[in-house]
Amino acid sequence: MALKITDECINCDVCEPECPNQAISMGADFYVIDPNKCTECVGHFGEPQCVQVCPVECIPKDPEHSESPEQLMQKYERLQAAAKAVRPA
Repeated sequence: MALKITDECINCDVCEPECPNQAISMGADFYVIDPNKCTECVGHFGEPQCVQVCPVECIPKDPEHSESPEQLMQKYERLQAAAKAVRPA
């Protein structure tokens, strides 16, 4: 599953720089997570880094974006391949 940030977010700015996939950005009222980029840190870390640093615990799994660990790893691999394709050699 991708993660989501709830409206309990206090906009403390600690989650955004921790995301290795750059899936977190400022939304209209609080931070949001792009489910197309969120791998729950699979491929990077053992646990989601945003959840680790969030002081108000407002980052649950998003039931609307259910994914298996294998699917999250495939997404990680696609994101890594796309990032390498845009980097100059």
